[in-house]
Amino acid sequence: MTAGRRAALLLLAALTLCATAAAGPAAATGYRYWSFWERDGAHWTYATQGPSTAQPADGSVEGFRFAVSADSADASRPRGTADFGTICADTAAVGGRKRVALVVDFGTAADAPPGEKPPARRTACAVVPGDATTAEALAAVAKPLRYDTNALLCAIGGYPSRGCGEKVTAGAGGSSSGGGPSLGLAAGVAVVALLATGAFWQTRRHRHA
Repeated sequence: MTAGRRAALLLLAALTLCATAAAGPAAATGYRYWSFWERDGAHWTYATQGPSTAQPADGSVEGFRFAVSADSADASRPRGTADFGTICADTAAVGGRKRVALVVDFGTAADAPPGEKPPARRTACAVVPGDATTAEALAAVAKPLRYDTNALLCAIGGYPSRGCGEKVTAGAGGSSSGGGPSLGLAAGVAVVALLATGAFWQTRRHRHA
């Protein structure tokens, strides 16, 4: 291989490395919203219908979690105790009505909208008519609720105070993308400079040999 060809290959490799470093981690897109869950034995399952149509039976456990998620497969589950016997232990059964245990997880500070702080997670035992929906059970214990024009649940207990299912774009690891060159880009530029210098001197030595 000639020195000139070797130099060209070195430069090509360096430029490729720089382009890769400049690209950085791919941005991830998700949505900040309240997800709705139903308790199945010892596990949470993502609800297949909305809280305004779901009609839980007496003794059910329903959960809500506020978080940034890409889709239902990526959604964060409610945390902590989710046992009907524990949540409704002090609530006596009432004839003609049902008890529904509710878990409301306001999520973490990382998922909170700018300028807002998530309240502490809470549980409650709602006593509602036998034909009540989950939304009605939630309204009985966690007002104020807020919905958008498409009946999407936007806020529970007044949280968050604004916004509803907005799109959130973040870099890898959930960090917001910031200004200025990344460390990877800086390293790529340095490597290009070093390899380009090496290629130049290899070509120069060959010409003067």
